[in-house]
Amino acid sequence: MHKKTPFLILPLAVIAIITLLAFSNDRRKFTLSQQLSIFNTIIKDLDLFYVDTIAPEKIIRDGIDAMLGKLDPYTVYYPEKEADDLKMMITGKYAGIGSVIRYHTDKKTTVIADPYDNMPAAKAGLRIGDEILYVNDTDVRGMSTDSVSNMLRGEAGIKLTITLNRPGEDAPHKVTLERENITLPAIPYYGIVRDSIGYISFDSFTEKCSRDMRRAIIDLKGKGATSFIIDLRGNGGGSLQESIDIVNLFVGKGKTIVTTKGKTKQVNEEYKTTREPLDTVSPIFVLVDGHTASAAEILAGSLQDFDRAVIVGSRTYGKGLVQSTRSLPGNGYLKLTTSKYYIPSGRCVQALDYNHRGHDGTAKRIPDSLTNIFYTAAGRQVRDGGGIRPDVEPKAEELSTLLFYLLQDMAIFDYATNYRLRYDSIAPAHKFEISDNDYELFKKELIKSGFNYDMQSSKLLKQLKEMIEFEGYKEITKNEIEALENKLQHNLEYALTHFAKHVKMLLNAEIVKRYYGQTGETIYGLRNDTELEECYKILDDKKRYISILSPQAETASNDATAQ
Repeated sequence: MHKKTPFLILPLAVIAIITLLAFSNDRRKFTLSQQLSIFNTIIKDLDLFYVDTIAPEKIIRDGIDAMLGKLDPYTVYYPEKEADDLKMMITGKYAGIGSVIRYHTDKKTTVIADPYDNMPAAKAGLRIGDEILYVNDTDVRGMSTDSVSNMLRGEAGIKLTITLNRPGEDAPHKVTLERENITLPAIPYYGIVRDSIGYISFDSFTEKCSRDMRRAIIDLKGKGATSFIIDLRGNGGGSLQESIDIVNLFVGKGKTIVTTKGKTKQVNEEYKTTREPLDTVSPIFVLVDGHTASAAEILAGSLQDFDRAVIVGSRTYGKGLVQSTRSLPGNGYLKLTTSKYYIPSGRCVQALDYNHRGHDGTAKRIPDSLTNIFYTAAGRQVRDGGGIRPDVEPKAEELSTLLFYLLQDMAIFDYATNYRLRYDSIAPAHKFEISDNDYELFKKELIKSGFNYDMQSSKLLKQLKEMIEFEGYKEITKNEIEALENKLQHNLEYALTHFAKHVKMLLNAEIVKRYYGQTGETIYGLRNDTELEECYKILDDKKRYISILSPQAETASNDATAQ
């Protein structure tokens, strides 16, 4: 009998575990049902007995948003009236007039900021700077940009009458246009930037963007491109499958690109390349920044893991989460996080830990000291957490806060609008420069307007004064502090002269957009791009390109640092 005992223990233990799990599961279901019953009762009691009449839709929406806000910023409820926003995010499509609009703080109205080529606003003759006064018969002056946007968007094929006030004209005029289905281009621009280098500006991972990328590569090759720069700066991501299909253009068939892992088996998947690649040999650079996220990080990270591209720029955002959508009653949708993704080396780039938050409720960033080392196909070290770390990080120029305030104040915007009224044409985008005389005119107009901005140095000096007084050194430092305060007084003319290079660049870009649209603005921007220049330097030094993608380069770099 004693010899049989071990064989009886295992079944009994298994039964006990199964029973415990079943009990735990039943208890969880009971708790959930009980809490839902409480919530339902509270809503009913509020509706019946609360001193003021409640708006059920609003109060429940607020409750849903508060609940989801405790999870992560990507789990979001979209009621029926906001479903188009979700559709646009996924597909890049919406129905409207095809223009970016912006609220003008001085004029207290919404203005046309960027009409897209060959779309209703542009075809109807709307220009950057046009002030929207009425949409049909509704006065929209003073309305928020979101409210005006909702009026301009809607069902395709519907005509709208917009009353505009155009700078330089005496009286408002009306324009009638028809809403169309608008598709925002995933690749707004591509071209040859120097010698045989193909540049591709890639904005979002929307439906069929991999097809657009394939066409761009083939077209550039036909124009003589032998190397490529893919610009993912500011690309917030999108479709997971599209990112995999784009990686497949540059790496072989049958490679595992992404593995997703979540709570349920349905979301645990492995995504592989399924087609023969388009190009596995041409040098590739990928430009990234802190706004490069999600599917864009999959593309950049996968090409890094396969040692297929040199990543240039600054560390990416670090979004390693995958979302899916679920239909809800009332034609609404829930976009919710269902899994984490892992790229070829096995790393997850998620930077923020939403399960552990600070006292203020903000999610904590995973410190570099707690990240783990992984290896690329060639054996180079890469790390998880904290996004994609570039292979090359050019030193960014230090910019004045003056530039930020100029853009926020719309001083640049207004000057470019008036410039367009003075000049019928300008030099091509790749050559245009504002003249010294016109820049002096800009300076005079800005100074006359009373423009002011917060100087960070003044803020820090104020903090220093408070600390000096707190520590009892006020009297003995009085003269030095007063002298420093005098030197830090606002001198706008000095600032506009000292930072003329960067202010002119902002002016040039905005002026070029008035004549040549987004394409012209992009072409102008490429002229002064330090990260693009870094790519050129590496391409001119083939040994450096090879060494960056080799594990020996990393070892040499570490040894040099140690010495």
